[in-house]
Order: sequence, then C-alpha cells, then structure tokens
Amino acid sequence: MDLVTAATAAEEKQRDSVVALLPVGSFEQHGDFLPLITDTVVASAIARDISRAYPAMLLPPVTISCSHEHASWRGTVSISSRTLYQIVADVAESLTRSGVEHLVLINGHGGNYVLSNVVQEYTAANGPTMSLYPQSHDWTKARQEAGMETGNHDDMHAGEMESSLLLHVAPHFVRDGNETADWLADDRPHLLTLGMAAYTTSGVIGRPSLGTREKGKAALESFTNSFADHLRVHGI
Repeated sequence: MDLVTAATAAEEKQRDSVVALLPVGSFEQHGDFLPLITDTVVASAIARDISRAYPAMLLPPVTISCSHEHASWRGTVSISSRTLYQIVADVAESLTRSGVEHLVLINGHGGNYVLSNVVQEYTAANGPTMSLYPQSHDWTKARQEAGMETGNHDDMHAGEMESSLLLHVAPHFVRDGNETADWLADDRPHLLTLGMAAYTTSGVIGRPSLGTREKGKAALESFTNSFADHLRVHGI
C-alpha cells in the first residue's frame, strides 16, 4: 500500500510543482471494524491519487490531530488545535522557502475544524497560498457519484463512506462486523461539549452495512476529478 510518498529530492526537483498536498488524518476510534488510522488512510489515498493525476507534490500525512470528541474510547489520541494550527503553518512556510507556492490541506477528519481557520487566516495575511480540500460539497458530490444512499450528516462516522473507501483502498484493514454495525443518531445538538459517547455506544454514527468496494472506488475517482475545479478556483 503506497500511501506514503517515497519520492527523492531529485524526483521532486524534476516534477517542479508549485502545489503541495498535505494529508491530515487522525488517530481515533472507528467502531470495532475500522482501524484507528482510518482518517489518515482516507486523506492519504485522496492525496495520493490527486498527485498521480495532477502535477502536485505529495507530503507525508499528519497522523494525529483533533479527536477530542472521541476521547471516551481507548486508543484515541489527540493534539491541541493550537498545535495542529502551528504544524500546518510551519509546513506552509517551509514549502514557500523551497519554492512551492500553494499548500492544499487534504483533510480526512471532520473534527479538524481549526484547518478552516488556519486557511482563512494564513491566506488573509499572505495571499492565496493555502486551501482546504475536500470540502462539504466535494464529499456530497462523491457520495452522489458513487451511488451512496446516505448523506454527510447522517453518515457522520465509520459509516457508508468510510467503510467503502477502506474496502477499496485497504480491505485488509477492515475487520468483520461492519455489516451489522449501523447506528443512527441524526440529532446531535451538543456534540462539541458532550462528545460522541452521548450519541453512540458503538462509536459508529452512520450506515457501514451499505459500504462496498465499488462505491469506495467511485468516490475516490470523484475526489480526484473534482480537484480540477479546486485548482481552477485558486488560479493554479
């Protein structure tokens, strides 16, 4: 599984890309059937396929991020939003010094709210040198093009989308049990303060039983294709 770049400095010099992709995942519970690194696998797979289709430099992933809403489950590890902010800003500044003009954050974890803030603030201070992908409309489009039955809200965590992507990208990571793990909790008004444990005992919110390898493949292709619009909007 080639989700982490093995490029050499000479190869990156030859590529001479002005765009770099930073996958940002997490290390958090995903029920009993998906691994703690699920979001990192998802972000890395999206970034890898984009780097193959467009002239973009692939960076290694940030593997631990802001997973505080999952703190009730053993294995979940978080860093502060301040730390994640600084990591991203430092990476962007380092890339600028080496001639890479634009950093795209490929976010695989919905709880990384701070990434929107760092993009807004960094861009306001330094010009349009950073962006965030995929965004909500990209996830919605990927679901539609993959023929998924669920939406972003009801299939929030370890559901149809993530199960499908893992079944396609890394099926050996998927344990038994996704077929019977559906958990619905559409009303989650106090998620930020009470965490996931207030709305699910299994760690799942979504329909993993609907996940298939074919849907995962189609969703990943959608993310890759939609990136062309992302580049166009940012003038790259």
